[in-house]
Parts: sequence; C-alpha cells; structure tokens
Amino acid sequence: MQVKPIRRITGGAVQYDGAGVKLVRVIGYHDVKEFDPFLMLDAFDATDPKDYVKGFPWHPHRGIETVTYLIEGEIEHGDSMGNSGTIDDGCCQWMTGGSGIIHQEMPKPSNLMLGTQLWINLPQKDKMTVPAYRDIRSSQIPVVTGEGKEVRIISGTYEGVEGPEQGDYVRTLYLDVKLEMGTEFTLTLDPGHTLFIYLVRGSVHTDGQEVPYHRAILFGEGDTLSLKAGDEGARIFLYSAKPLGEPIAWAGPIVMNTREELALAQRELQNGTFIKHK
Repeated sequence: MQVKPIRRITGGAVQYDGAGVKLVRVIGYHDVKEFDPFLMLDAFDATDPKDYVKGFPWHPHRGIETVTYLIEGEIEHGDSMGNSGTIDDGCCQWMTGGSGIIHQEMPKPSNLMLGTQLWINLPQKDKMTVPAYRDIRSSQIPVVTGEGKEVRIISGTYEGVEGPEQGDYVRTLYLDVKLEMGTEFTLTLDPGHTLFIYLVRGSVHTDGQEVPYHRAILFGEGDTLSLKAGDEGARIFLYSAKPLGEPIAWAGPIVMNTREELALAQRELQNGTFIKHK
C-alpha cells in the first residue's frame, strides 16, 4: 500500500460566465495536463439569486461531456435534440456533447445554489460521437453508509455498489462523500488514474496538511487515498479516471485535438452545419 501524497492544491478564482453567473473556476484551461482527462470544474455556492439567475443561454458544445450535479438548487435546461427538464436537489445531468449540441442552462431562484459542473474530455476516436443526454435523479444514486460516513455513487463502483453511470467513453469514478468529524476515509484506486477531490464543506487532513473547503486537491502517485475529516466534518466530491494523454485544442465550449478541428467547428457554427444529429 502506498498512500497518495498531495501533488497540488488549487482554490480556483471567482469568475463570471454565461450571461453573468458568479462561480469559482476550480480547475480550467491551464490545468488540463495535470488533471487529464478532466478539463474544468466550476463550483456554485450562492445564497443570492442575483449571482446566478442570468444563467447560461444557448451555447454550443463539441468534443466533451459535461456533468452537472447539485446538492441544492434548481436549474432548467434544454438542448437542440429536443431534451428539456430540471436538475434539482441531489440530481445530476450527464451530457455528451459529442459531434455537437446546443443547449442552455437557466438556474432558478432558491435559498442555496450548491453544486458543480465537471467537464470530461472525450477521446479523439469519440469526439464526433452522437450527442446524448442522461438525467440522473436523486433516487437513482445509491448510497453506501458506514461509521461516520455516507457515500453517494454518481458514477463508477464503490464497495461493490455500481452507480447509475460508469462513463461510456471515459470510465469515471464520481463520489459525493459526507464525513462526520474525525472520520477516516480510505480508498484503493488504480495508481495510473488521475485522482482529485473538491471540498464542498468542512476540511480534511491528508499528507500531513489540513485543507479547508472550496479547495481542490490533486493527488500524486500511489494506490491508496487516505483522508480524515476535520472538526466540522467534510463534504467531498471525488473524481478519478484514466488519463487520455492526447493533444488538446480548446476554444470556449469546444474541445478538440487540433487547431484545424477548432476552425472547422467555428465555420460550421457560422454556416449552420454544426449540428449533425437531432
């Protein structure tokens, strides 16, 4: 057993995206090599609806998957394939942008908007796959409990229990972990996979450090994650997957492998041929 050390801690920066949504970009464009295959993580934690109600009006995606998970809040959404619906407390939207999709996400006023949107890169061979949309309701997410801990399995497998998703293109472990004060949490993982956690609430002790909430921890080599919750407990999102190791060409909501592919996508947006499947 080799316990994973801290490789990097990032707190992200407050940014405004969409039509003026205040968020924290925990990881982004400059982090892709270290966090491969994860491209971006945006965190929402707001009690003032003015911070987010302007939302994310119609915009395109190609070459990635977006995974939006809310602990609390409500987001209405629609897309060019005719899908529409609502993400609310404890629910997740897993969208494969693939060859191209245009969608919008419009948060509704609530007492608390708390959650994240994760971008997962698609492998080069799957960049132009048929777009897909999966609506994961809270009742579909299994919960594993133990002494001082509660683990919701959004994707992947934990303690022999499978989540509603595995990741069709990038097999992804995505856990929502709640730990009571002083609770220890260990997990054995493939040492060749990228692993990072985002602290939603509380703090954790790991690798001789205490790390507070609103931070992400990228872990280094090893096969075992070892955490201990701080005095206020901890709420953690955990993400792990095998790196793709492929070139990345990224412009806004489109992530391809070459600049030529990006230029083609831009031309197709302008001439109305971006959407390949409806």
